[in-house]
Amino acid sequence: MDAASKIRKQFAFLAELDQLKSVIRQSPLINRTRYENSAEHSWHLAIFAIVLSEHADGVDPLAVATLLLVHDIVEIDAGDTPLHDPGRDIGVVNIKERDAARRIFGLLPEPQATHLLSLWEEFEANETPNAQFAKALDRLQPLLLNTLTDGGTWTRNNITQEQVMQRYGPVIEGASKSLWVEAAALIRRHFSKVEGAEEAKTDSVESNV
Repeated sequence: MDAASKIRKQFAFLAELDQLKSVIRQSPLINRTRYENSAEHSWHLAIFAIVLSEHADGVDPLAVATLLLVHDIVEIDAGDTPLHDPGRDIGVVNIKERDAARRIFGLLPEPQATHLLSLWEEFEANETPNAQFAKALDRLQPLLLNTLTDGGTWTRNNITQEQVMQRYGPVIEGASKSLWVEAAALIRRHFSKVEGAEEAKTDSVESNV
């Protein structure tokens, strides 16, 4: 393939990625003016990798950041599937995302197409230290946003503290015990405030009866 043909394919792929900016997630921005999109989520995660990689053993910050920038590209076709969606069918999601990965990365010339597809597959397989840490950060980022927005997606979906601990804990702790210690403290603090507010509301109602 000549240079001009290769560049045209790369341009087509890069233009396709613009659609990721239109995939809206459930997580609100910390200022609560709107919900974040998947492109913003991917960028934020890449910065998480650069800043927090010192808290995980045997990971390459830039490799982790690359995995995080690549893994949500499939949402252009497959959409975002929220972690707390009760109708979430992981089998169906996996098929949709794999088809999307083949189409979108296939826009690139070889060997780039195969390379980016292999990075997406590495993230999904969750077997390497880099992929495991990337998965942990993919849980940690919305967790942090939720604790800074009065519960965010947890409140919206009526998620309990126990459910939060079960859905986030194993993934984060498995990659970084120190990050999970701090994240768990944020979770407990949030739900403690929620319980305190509910108790105060109950006391107020009872005092007015």
